[in-house]
Amino acid sequence: MQSRDGALKAPSALTVSSPWTRSLLAGALAGLTVDVSLYPLDTIKTRLQSNLSRHASSLKTRHTFSAIIGSMPSAASFFVVYDGVKRQMIVPGQTSVAMQSYVHMLASSLGEIAACAIRVPTEVVKQRAQAGLFGGKSSLAFLDILSVRHTAGYGTMVKELYRGGGITIMREIPFTILQFTLWEQAKSTWSTRQARLSNREHGLVTAGESAIFGSLSGGIAAGLTTPLDVLKTRVMLERRETGDTMTRKGTTRIFKQVLQEEGWRGFFRGFVPRVGWISTGGAIFLGTYQWAVNTMEETGAGQNDVTQQPL
Repeated sequence: MQSRDGALKAPSALTVSSPWTRSLLAGALAGLTVDVSLYPLDTIKTRLQSNLSRHASSLKTRHTFSAIIGSMPSAASFFVVYDGVKRQMIVPGQTSVAMQSYVHMLASSLGEIAACAIRVPTEVVKQRAQAGLFGGKSSLAFLDILSVRHTAGYGTMVKELYRGGGITIMREIPFTILQFTLWEQAKSTWSTRQARLSNREHGLVTAGESAIFGSLSGGIAAGLTTPLDVLKTRVMLERRETGDTMTRKGTTRIFKQVLQEEGWRGFFRGFVPRVGWISTGGAIFLGTYQWAVNTMEETGAGQNDVTQQPL
């Protein structure tokens, strides 16, 4: 392989030739890094949004295992789908900027649907533990859901694992469309500017630049979708059992309940920690992802700072 000056260089031990494998590994690393590092702030956000504060007298932030086992495969599946759609639909130098934006919207939406299939069950368990239910233990929250099969059958147990799945997708798709479209546009605009001012090849993006753009785009998307996040949290935490039958409040009933009890301000509970969490998380998540992709694409030490991405 050749470096930018044309000299032959031996491939790095970390170079991965398959783009699918790069997406898988980079996504898994990004998901693991962001969820573990920001779990305490996520816990605070969940407890502010819930109506179960009586169960959460202390802010214990242990039991991150449920976050870890969900974050890695869900983030990996997202980027496998997201990058795959981009590779199939965007032709560098031929696809218009407007068309690329539509592709980013489609790719991020499909990626989120794939990720939510894995993320929703772990979110249900994680948020119940974060809210202080079951002594704050993820294992007990999971066992409680499994026990539903004895009283209501396996079908109801699966529904309980995917409680809030619909509202989660309703939140994630607009959030992801906003975040990734803004992120991709920022990278493209910046790389074009750098190419003009410093003769840097168009499309080259550093991990640090990706982190900054990820933080800004994530913060904007998080603020605009906070009401959906509040509804998602309430739906996942709401559960009542009467005898052997389980009654479930739907999204509409919970929406009306929040509106009646707290007014419109109730839909912005946890706004500050959510925006702070997602802004920081966007930097860590997309910065880590970019670094991992750069590392696996580049050849030789010292070449890992910048890589060319199909913008």
